[in-house]
Amino acid sequence: MGGDGWSHSTGGFGRRLDEHEHAREAPGRGGVVDSAVYVRGRRHATPATLADTYRCLQELDDAMAWIGLYRPGRGQIHSLAREFQLHDLAVEDAINAHQRPKLERYGETLFVVLRAARYVDDREEVEFSELHLFIGPGFVITVRHGEAPDLVAVRRRMEAEPQVLTLGPEAVLYAVLDQTVDGYAPVVAGLENDIDEIETQVFGGDPNASRRIYGLSREVVVFQRAARPLLGVLDALTVGFDQYGTDEELRRRLRDVTDHLTQVVERVDGFRHLLQNILTVNSTLVTQAQNEEMRSLTAASYEQNEELKRVSAWAAILFAPTLIGTVYGMNFAQMPELEWRYGYPFALGLMVLVCVVLYRAFKSRNWL
Repeated sequence: MGGDGWSHSTGGFGRRLDEHEHAREAPGRGGVVDSAVYVRGRRHATPATLADTYRCLQELDDAMAWIGLYRPGRGQIHSLAREFQLHDLAVEDAINAHQRPKLERYGETLFVVLRAARYVDDREEVEFSELHLFIGPGFVITVRHGEAPDLVAVRRRMEAEPQVLTLGPEAVLYAVLDQTVDGYAPVVAGLENDIDEIETQVFGGDPNASRRIYGLSREVVVFQRAARPLLGVLDALTVGFDQYGTDEELRRRLRDVTDHLTQVVERVDGFRHLLQNILTVNSTLVTQAQNEEMRSLTAASYEQNEELKRVSAWAAILFAPTLIGTVYGMNFAQMPELEWRYGYPFALGLMVLVCVVLYRAFKSRNWL
């Protein structure tokens, strides 16, 4: 765990690990990933089946079985439940998954639910998975419902430190907690990078910024739901230190995990507030852009209206002489002023007079 070197220890493990330990599960494949029996902190046997594991555990004194499963079937879970007397409610939770992080004690057995996370660079998304642990006298059962955390790495580190593994199932539990919390660090870094990119998008006027802000906010909320309840799990373990006689070394390691998790939770809380502020800024910028567009449209509409008024005014002015000319251009024998000596000058003068009057009227209304 960070400063004390538990979570980052790699040395001291010279022997070749069993091939099961290196196996990575293919998507959709379920069952036992690795089942091992440990004596005094060292792997004593790697049984091929659960039945062999039970038999080996019964034949040895002071042995511990560590059984790792990946999306197991009901038959395997119920077999383990019968052998280790697991509580029905915990077994049902382990089968159905979709639980929030929690710790429950059923007699001498602890049932722990963890929510692991990993950042997928290609899609710039956070993937969440669920891990269930049964911790009891002489056994550890891990039930994984996703790719994270990397329990193969946890087993390697623990087998590299047999003096820690001799502390029993609690040591495995704390190692898994440490791995889960350490896995949050790349997620935090990835989210931070995404937020920086979003800020660039927002101030660059990218129209897709709002959609990405909402998507990232949803990931942050889910991450909060995975990390924050884990603080309660760690607090519950801390409260039981004296009651259950937890080794002092394990206490120090658990406190270190708590410190790391607290930092993660605080940063994720900050991300959520920052995204809310970015969303507010983005909404303000979008509103300003819309207002600018509306002003531009209004100005263009005003110019069009002014142009239309000018065209209408000149059309009205030109309509009057056209009307008079049209009337006097009719070929009727009986028309007033047709044979009047001043008829032609009168018609021209009337046209000019009407045009002048209309011009002055439109001019006074600022249409011209």
